[in-house]
Amino acid sequence: MNFFEQLFQILVLGIGATIVMDIWLFILMQLNIPTLNFALLGRWIGWIFKGKTRHHPINQSPQIQHESLLGWCTHYSVGVLFAFIFILLAGGTWLIQPEFYSAFAFGLITVLVPFLIMQPAMGAGIAAANTPEPWLNRLKSLINHGIFGCGLYLAAKFLQLFN
Repeated sequence: MNFFEQLFQILVLGIGATIVMDIWLFILMQLNIPTLNFALLGRWIGWIFKGKTRHHPINQSPQIQHESLLGWCTHYSVGVLFAFIFILLAGGTWLIQPEFYSAFAFGLITVLVPFLIMQPAMGAGIAAANTPEPWLNRLKSLINHGIFGCGLYLAAKFLQLFN
């Protein structure tokens, strides 16, 4: 497999895994279970470009033009970045013989990004400590990222259909 083929597969892997996560988030929304509002992610990113990285909380910071679009683009970009890091760690042969547990474990590990970077910067504290229900929010984040890991595996199995 050449460089561009592998890059394309990583792109499909990241987008596919993010779509699987989004399907899960859509199901949660249909059950009236609150999930991350990607406009707030866009607001955070937009303010980073303006030099402000911390908010108390993000929903009280002024809106950024096109924050929803920016949030969704960031969400998918991070999914692709995570897929790239995963393949860098697991090796390109993982795409040929994907293993569920390594993808699932990696998905769980990615929860450290929101726990240690995003949530504190958005005013929710480390691992959502400043939210009204921190343990519930931690559990939801962990499940969401586990679903992302499942999505990595499913996207790899999808790619195998074309090889």
